[in-house]
Amino acid sequence: MSNNVKIGIVGLGRIGKNHARNLARRVRGGELIAGASPVAAEREWAQTELGIQKLYHTMEELLADKEIDAVWLATPTSFHADQIVAALEAGKHVFCEKPLALTLEECERVMKAAEKQPKATIMIGFMRRYDPAYAEAKRLLDNGSLGTLFRLHCASLDAIDTNGFFVQFAPTSGGLFLDCSIHDIDVALWMTNGAKPVSVSATGIRGMYPGLAACNDVDNATATVLFENNILATFHASRTSHHGDETSLQLVGTESSLSLGVGGTPTSEVNVQKGNANHCDMVVDFFARFEQAFVAEAQAFIDAVKNGDTLRSRLVEACDATRIGVAMREALEQQKIVTFD
Repeated sequence: MSNNVKIGIVGLGRIGKNHARNLARRVRGGELIAGASPVAAEREWAQTELGIQKLYHTMEELLADKEIDAVWLATPTSFHADQIVAALEAGKHVFCEKPLALTLEECERVMKAAEKQPKATIMIGFMRRYDPAYAEAKRLLDNGSLGTLFRLHCASLDAIDTNGFFVQFAPTSGGLFLDCSIHDIDVALWMTNGAKPVSVSATGIRGMYPGLAACNDVDNATATVLFENNILATFHASRTSHHGDETSLQLVGTESSLSLGVGGTPTSEVNVQKGNANHCDMVVDFFARFEQAFVAEAQAFIDAVKNGDTLRSRLVEACDATRIGVAMREALEQQKIVTFD
């Protein structure tokens, strides 16, 4: 594909606006030509802020636009599977925010739809793979600096919510792990080169939001996953961080360990611990923690479409991440150890 990839975005809420700005202003080879939202104020924002002229009330109207090459989905999680399938059936390439789906059955439906469109590029939005700090951690792990990896810990902590959004959103989120930990699960699969999970256990509480009981969700939870090759991983998710948002990773190997983002540091630091000393290397100073990663992710999708890369292996990994997230939810709700076939 030699010309610009013409994109239509579906969903212009908080995350959708972020994606739309990047697509309109910060990627090469792509052109944001259309948007869809049932909210009039969001459509007006897209026209006023970004100059988008093709604005639709529904996704169905946008999919009927034959000028659009690719659809960018920034919509509620519960819509993802249906919308990916619809976009593929309309002959579009697809980017969709995480997670791929809320159930394994929905994942399978997406995979079957993808098989019928073998030339379509499909990407699920796991932007941490494009963050310089996470990329540096992966580089150090792959070049043997840590030795053999045996321990991994991820944390995704959200700042305390003062307006009740979490409680309102919870019934359609898929639960705390699928909503908050799915990025961490993807990171774990990336760091371990797709290691297979053996078992998972989980526990959680409602510390500050009792209203979550109505949908059997929690505001703090930790899952423990045993991967093959004796890699032990823990995942902590929280809606109650007093120090603000925190996205962190810790890796421990036989030779050294590293950490990034611990304590909610606003910069992308990678710290390597070895010989009872701490070695800190500033990778990049972010204005917003994942600003650069979102842009790089968008560029990667555009490049993949133009180069004919379908990214099928990444779609399989997105299914694997959902499988682990669903198992975490089952382990939490049923208070049992879930094993994998």
